[in-house]
Parts: sequence; C-alpha cells; structure tokens
Amino acid sequence: MMHSAFATLCQGSEASRPHSIEQVLVGVMQLLPMLDVIPNAAIFIKDLHARYVLANRTLVQRCGLKQLQPLLGKTSAEVFPAQLGPGYTEQDRRVLEEGLVLEDQLKLHLYGTREPGWCLTHKWPLYDHNGAIIGLAGISVDLQTASESHPAYQRLAAVDTHIRTHFHRRVTLGELTRIAGISVAQLERYCKRVFHLTPRQMIQKVRLEHAHRLLQTDLAITDVALQCGYTDHSAFTRQFKASTGFTPRHYREAHH
Repeated sequence: MMHSAFATLCQGSEASRPHSIEQVLVGVMQLLPMLDVIPNAAIFIKDLHARYVLANRTLVQRCGLKQLQPLLGKTSAEVFPAQLGPGYTEQDRRVLEEGLVLEDQLKLHLYGTREPGWCLTHKWPLYDHNGAIIGLAGISVDLQTASESHPAYQRLAAVDTHIRTHFHRRVTLGELTRIAGISVAQLERYCKRVFHLTPRQMIQKVRLEHAHRLLQTDLAITDVALQCGYTDHSAFTRQFKASTGFTPRHYREAHH
C-alpha cells in the first residue's frame, strides 16, 4: 500500500533520518514523476509552518492549478476555500506541534460539483536525526468502490443495506454480525477488504452523507443531528468537524 510506504519513510530509524526538510525533498523529488501519475491520491509534504514544499499532480489539479509552483510556500488555509482550509491547517499544526499521527481518517470533501467526495487521509510527522519534527508528509486516497468480486460481498452487501436503512438510530456491531453470519473480527476484516472501511466508518459515512443533503435545506441543525442518528448535538458537531474540517453551520454557509 502506498500509505504504508510513506509511513516507513516518515518513521525510519534515527540513523537514517535526514538533517533537514530540504534533504527529504532531494530524495522524494526523484519519486515525483511516479507520484504524479497516481490519479486517485493527493500526496504532499509540508514544512514546520504547515506550508507546502512538495505535492503531486493530483493535488495540484484539485487546487485548481496547472503547475506546482504557485502552491509552494502556502498553507491549506491559503489554498482551499475559507470554510475548509483553516480546518485542514489546524489539523496540520497538531501533527507538527504534538507529533500526532493520523491514519485511516475518513474525510469528506466538496469538489467542484459541490457533491461530497470521500477519501482516507494519513498524515505523519517528519523527524530529523536529532528527533525534532521538521515537517509532515501526507496522503489522501480517494475511497474506492466496493470489491464486488470478493467472496464475502453478498453477505456484506446485506450489512451495507441494513446500515443505510437504520443509520438514524444506534446500529451495533452485534446486529451486523448476525446479519452477515460471521464474527466481529471477520466483519471488521471483510468490510475493510470489500468496502475499504471499518463497520463504524461505514455507519459514519452514511450518516454524514445524509447530513450533507439535509444541510442544504433550512432544517435546524439540531434536527439534522437527530435525523442522522445523533442524540447529542455536540457529538454530531464534533464528528462532522472531524470529517470535514468545519462545523455543520460553516458547512451550510459554504454550500450556500
């Protein structure tokens, strides 16, 4: 997996760690032609101030640019719309200041069509030979379609249907395993292989997709939360911000 290779690069032994972010770039620049031809993954490196120092062609194009150069030296807050960018940069700063490692984070984005697009985001701090953080590396991979050829697909299709029917209430792993006729461990493993998500992420995804649609209406945000299966308004806001980078209210403003 591409993100595994990046994790290895970021978490190398002290002896193999670089002396500066510039030294990191010297090595990665040789791989850039290969990274540029990956159409479903945005790959990037940022410096200690959360500014882009490298990005592949996919990310450049999704920022509405034709060349990498205009992106360099800017933060996400300066590149993405005002309702999205600051949330991305806030996350970057947690990685840079706290050494936070983000893996397999389900993220919702608005593309040019204003339709939601899903990706799994991974971010790792980059360390120098003294153990100090000098930047971060990240990759956001577009969520793939379900693998219908997998032997467990039919069982899991029933699980997916159940989630989409009952997401407005609490859905337990127990009821999902009963539907699929497999153990919790098998359910987790097969869901990752077929849908590329954990069962909890599948529930989260359906709920946030419904929230996206409801936030285009004038329905009160408290009612949106209830209709999406959240009995606690603040829990809905936290989950929504974790996945989109901003609150439901700001998301509504961005869409309008």
